Amino acid sequence: MAGGVIITGGGKDYPGRMTPFVFMACLVAATGGLIFGYDIGISGGVTSMDSFLEKFFPSVYIKQQATHSTNQYCKFDSQLLTSFTSSLYLAALVASFFASSVTRVCGRKWSMFGGGLVFLLGAAINGAAKNIAMLIIGRIFLGIGVGFANQSVPVYLSEMAPARMRGMLNMGFQLMITIGIFAANLINYGTSKIKGGWGWRISLALAAVPAAIITIGSLFLPDTPNSLLERGHDEKAKNMLRRIRGINDIQMEYSDLEVASQDSKTVKHPWKNIIQKKYRPQLTMAILIPFFQQLTGINVINFYAPVLFKTIGFGDDASLISAVISGFVNVFGTFVSIFTVDKYGRRVLFLEGGIQMIICQIIIGTLIAIVFGTSGVGHISKVYAGFVVFFICIYVAGFAWSWGPLGWLVPSEIFPLEIRSAGQSINVAVNMLFTFMIAQIFLTMLCHMKFGLFYFFSGWVVIMTIFIAFFLPETKNVPIEEMVLVWKKHWFWGKFIRDDEIHVGNLELGNSASVNNV
Repeated sequence: MAGGVIITGGGKDYPGRMTPFVFMACLVAATGGLIFGYDIGISGGVTSMDSFLEKFFPSVYIKQQATHSTNQYCKFDSQLLTSFTSSLYLAALVASFFASSVTRVCGRKWSMFGGGLVFLLGAAINGAAKNIAMLIIGRIFLGIGVGFANQSVPVYLSEMAPARMRGMLNMGFQLMITIGIFAANLINYGTSKIKGGWGWRISLALAAVPAAIITIGSLFLPDTPNSLLERGHDEKAKNMLRRIRGINDIQMEYSDLEVASQDSKTVKHPWKNIIQKKYRPQLTMAILIPFFQQLTGINVINFYAPVLFKTIGFGDDASLISAVISGFVNVFGTFVSIFTVDKYGRRVLFLEGGIQMIICQIIIGTLIAIVFGTSGVGHISKVYAGFVVFFICIYVAGFAWSWGPLGWLVPSEIFPLEIRSAGQSINVAVNMLFTFMIAQIFLTMLCHMKFGLFYFFSGWVVIMTIFIAFFLPETKNVPIEEMVLVWKKHWFWGKFIRDDEIHVGNLELGNSASVNNV
């Protein structure tokens, strides 16, 4: 693969194994992804329910009740409706910057706890909403919770996991996101059947369940050795490292953590330091990976799957069932990545998934164009609709084993300890900013760009796939505190890092790793 390097053995092969203690800690922490996933799935479902639209968005309800002569591309176009969905992500963006300080000063687990607690409050407000103002306020609280959880959980997982299983354990976060989406789709399908038109309240209020899981679960989580050292608890860090690795001989790994911690303590202003030249590779990835992740177009499917399916001619039940099907595929695809990421690496999954998504988006756009053309007027048969759903599912699968989990994994594992919290906050903030923008303008883009919207996103996937091929080095099996060696060996990024800026235990650059240039 042109433009990449593979470190075949990592800097050092630390002794240790994945203990049941680590597995359970990572499993509990990963449930922080449930709140994000549940919200993504639930918001698209309730905005396709007639009773919800009639109460809060009557103009959209009237438009969508019109006959098939109505322009199918534009019948859900409403800035107020998209504000309901996108307000959460703006709140998450702002919250992620505050979460950085909490994560660094108080530890990762307390960020998770705070996020779950605030999300719980937002779920209660939304379930009891009487007007649009209550809906938006509830969404803002949900967003604060998501911002804190998304900032802390991926970092926690990457720090707790043994290097050779970091990909698998970190992807538990994305798995929980997909399970949250899938569960939300099932719940939406069930609540849409409730007579009396109040089923949407149950859908929104049940967000309290995943919030309670991470809130209570975080109280029982141990701190990571990296965080304990960063906060000056040296002996606790050493004992925790012994416990999570299941051995007493942890000196090799501990010495690397100590060096990272010493570097971290010299940095008083991580936000100022992160813009230094030596951190340019990591900063670039923390900005571009979440930016690209949103421009895959996946949240068009996740947010608005029921609305989208309804727009292209599916009935109420059919649109929700189709969303359930794509949600199931999302979970399945994430399992594929969990069992392959540490074997085949990050780059292979990124590249294969990208190619798969490009092909599917072009086909989906073409299928929709054939029926609705540029007028948006047409009727879709069941068989034809089946083809659309099939290719959407293949597209979702491609995302689920590439940009979905890797968009969270790679940024969380590449930053040195001294700027890790700040780096992850940038990752979350960029992710939320573009999630907000896509959510806010998608229905308007669909109205104006029509089927061309799918070609638009496929073009972006071409760009991001080329970027990965040339600029992302392989990071599998590399200890998290030795990741700087990967960047130093890269054909492009190495020029940004001086030899005297590499501090990795007792390692010297040049004999610390087995490196193959490919």
